[in-house]
Amino acid sequence: MHSFSAEILLITILSLVILSDALASRLKVPSVFILLIGSYLVYTYFKAAVPIDLAQNFTTVILFCIPLIFMGDALHLHFKDINRHAWSIFYLAVISVALSIAVGASLKYFNIFKGLGLGAYVALFAINMATDAVSVQSVLSRFKGISHDIKVLIEGESLGNDATAVIAFFFIGLPWMLSGNINASSAALDALRVFALSTLIGIVLGYGFYMLMKLFSDKRGELFAFIVEAYAAYLLGEELHVSGILTLIVAIVATKAWIDDDLDIQSSKKTKNFLRTIRLGDIKSTSKERLEYIYEMAKEFGYIASVIIFFALAEMVDLKLLFEYKTEILIMFIVTTIIRALSMAKFALIGSKINAIMPVGKEGWFILTFSGMKGALSIILVHMIPNSYPHKEMFEAVTIGVVILSIFVYGITLWTYFTFFKKEEDKKLFR
Repeated sequence: MHSFSAEILLITILSLVILSDALASRLKVPSVFILLIGSYLVYTYFKAAVPIDLAQNFTTVILFCIPLIFMGDALHLHFKDINRHAWSIFYLAVISVALSIAVGASLKYFNIFKGLGLGAYVALFAINMATDAVSVQSVLSRFKGISHDIKVLIEGESLGNDATAVIAFFFIGLPWMLSGNINASSAALDALRVFALSTLIGIVLGYGFYMLMKLFSDKRGELFAFIVEAYAAYLLGEELHVSGILTLIVAIVATKAWIDDDLDIQSSKKTKNFLRTIRLGDIKSTSKERLEYIYEMAKEFGYIASVIIFFALAEMVDLKLLFEYKTEILIMFIVTTIIRALSMAKFALIGSKINAIMPVGKEGWFILTFSGMKGALSIILVHMIPNSYPHKEMFEAVTIGVVILSIFVYGITLWTYFTFFKKEEDKKLFR
């Protein structure tokens, strides 16, 4: 008797995507709400629709999804936008996240989460400071009038934020939590080493795949080349004991940056220089039309990967456990929201005084604060904690609770604001 488990799961996933998009369009709500609820209901009450044991294959499923999710996000960033908002993105994605984790860890002295050491606080806040670009884009795509610049900040912050959170978790928080002590200077140097090596490997891989894409000129081949690059960068980064996610992000952004530069040269007839010559600038790597196709397909792949992650989340959801840790969940959600609000307020204040930082104003502060939804990466990180760790159950319950609350509370807050309090003609932000 043949097993059709894979085919049934694919039908379930694609059906959920179709139905959630259709219902979201009818109800005028973000599709991520319906997708999250639908994934839980299907996984809990229609087991036949998910015939693969996700609990047994949890790690494999998650590791398969990571490159697809981050590839789609990285491809949407243009190098010119990154260059124009470099300091703003750096502050939001690196400085702000590091300070937020440090502030969260300082709560150890108030003994909010009983039984946890300082390293465990660092790990817990690193997990719950990682944002999810897929959930954010699902919500923000429903609102008109949000400027290109604020979308760049949100996308750039989400990608960089994730890389910073991963490094803080794996190379500082997790070792400290498991061993009970850490050498601060060694940990800081190790984090810098990981950041530098991941970036270097990503740039080299990005250049290699950029040159490879000059060998063919069809959109399907180029899309598959980006997918192969994403998986290769992630695997190589992990095998070399650096950050696979940061390596992946840098590789995709680097390839895309050189492609964008080529397209700009071809459209503006800029004078060639030595660097453009050694890049074989006269040979096209792709075209704007083919890039649009790649964007759309990458977005769909990332969306489907997110649905699979939501199924994984549904497998982890235990309502009794969430109720048992309801106090810890609410504390973590409120604390992380306050920390993010203060961090974004500081960013807005700096932007009003320093030219290198984008001025966003009060409305920008509001949107940036509530665009900090958690999602796939938080689930991935908490799953990486060894089962032998005595507080893993609490970590999982708190993280799952914060992910669910952030998606619904932040998403509903933004949806309510734009739907009922902003007139259509006034929705032009950050002119």
